[in-house]
Amino acid sequence: MKVNERVKGLIGSSTLAITAKAKELASRGKDVVNFGAGEPDFDTPDVIKKAAIEAIQKGFTKYTPSIGILQLREAIAFKFQKDNQLQYKPSQIAVSCGAKHSLYDIIQVLADEGDEVIIPAPYWVSYPEMVKLAGATSKILATSAEANFKITAKQLAQNISSKTRVLILNSPSNPTGMVYSKSELEAIAAICVKHKIYVISDEIYEKLIYDTKAYPSIAALGKDIFDLTVTVNGVSKAYSMTGWRIGYCGASQEIIDYINKFQDHTTSNPTSISQMAALAALQMPDASINAMRDEFKVRRDLMMSCLNKIPEIFYVPPQGAFYIFCNIAKLGEKSAVSIAEKILNDVNVAVIPGDGFGANNYIRLSFATSTERIQEGIKRIGEWVKKLSKQSVLET
Repeated sequence: MKVNERVKGLIGSSTLAITAKAKELASRGKDVVNFGAGEPDFDTPDVIKKAAIEAIQKGFTKYTPSIGILQLREAIAFKFQKDNQLQYKPSQIAVSCGAKHSLYDIIQVLADEGDEVIIPAPYWVSYPEMVKLAGATSKILATSAEANFKITAKQLAQNISSKTRVLILNSPSNPTGMVYSKSELEAIAAICVKHKIYVISDEIYEKLIYDTKAYPSIAALGKDIFDLTVTVNGVSKAYSMTGWRIGYCGASQEIIDYINKFQDHTTSNPTSISQMAALAALQMPDASINAMRDEFKVRRDLMMSCLNKIPEIFYVPPQGAFYIFCNIAKLGEKSAVSIAEKILNDVNVAVIPGDGFGANNYIRLSFATSTERIQEGIKRIGEWVKKLSKQSVLET
C-alpha cells in the first residue's frame, strides 16, 4: 500500500498507547491508578450542558460559518480583552474543533516546505508531528531543569537561521507546568520582532496557574509582537469540556482569512451545539474555574509531598497545568517507555513516558484525579522503586 510520506513518518502517541493499555487492564478488573489523564476529572458545569440542550431543542443543529458564529467570536474577543489585554476584533477570531485543530490550522498556514519551526523541549507531543505534516522542519531547543524548562532570548537568537519562520510557545506548559514571566517574554518578543518570526502562543492552560496571579500573553507586549503572534486557547481545560471540541485563536486579519479558507475545505464549522455550549462557558462567572484551580493546587501539593518521599525521583514544582514532570534517570533504565510499561504492569499505575515530549529520562504524572488515588498511586510507585533499588544492589 502506498501511503503519503508525511503521514507515513508520523510517530504514534505514547500518551494514547499507555492510556489504552491502562483502560484494558481496568476492564479486566485491575485496580489501575491513572496518572496519564490529560483532562480535568471534573464534570462540565450544568449551565454549559443546559445551553447545549437548549440549542438542540431550538433546532440550532445546522451549518454555521466555518470559523464559528459571530456571537461566539464576539465573546472570545471580549475574553481576550478582559483576561489578556488583547484587542482582537471578532473578524480576527477563528473557532475550530479544539485547540489542537487550531494549532494544526495555524501551522499549515504559516509553515511551508523548507521552513523551520522552533520548538522548545520538553514539548507537547503533537507539535513536531504537525510541523511534519506541513512539510516544514522542527528545530528543537533543549531546556534544562536548572533553567525551569524555559528557553532564553539568547538561546533563541543563537538558533535562528534564514529558514526560521515560527516559534511555538506553550505557557503554562504541558508537560512541565512551567510559566514564562513577563520579562522573559519581553526578551523573547524582542528577538522575534527583530527577525520577523511568527509566534504561536498556546495558552490552553492559562486558567490553571497556582503560584502567581500575573499571567502575561506575549501578544500583549506591544504592537509589533501582537502582529506576529497567533494566540491559541479553548474551553477544554478551564471548563472541563475536552469532549466538546471547541478551540479558538486570535491573529491578524490576514492569518485568520487564510485559516477561514483552510477550514472551508477541511472541517467546515465546529459543531453548532458545542459552539453554543462554549458561548455559555465564556459568559459564566469564574467561580467554578477558581474552585477547580484551587482543588488542583491541593492535589499538586499533595502529589509533590508524596513524591518527596522517593529520593530517586526528581521534579521541578509546576506553576501551572496539572502535571508533574519527573526525572527518573536514577532508576537506571535507558528508556522512559520501559519504565512506564513496568510501572503499569507491576503495580497498575499509568504514567506517561517522556520520550514523546522530547525528554527520555522523564515521566509525566497527572494530578487530575482524586487525592485518594494520588496517595495510593505514589505509594505504589515508591514501593516499586524500593524493590527496584534492592534488586539492583543484589545484582551488583
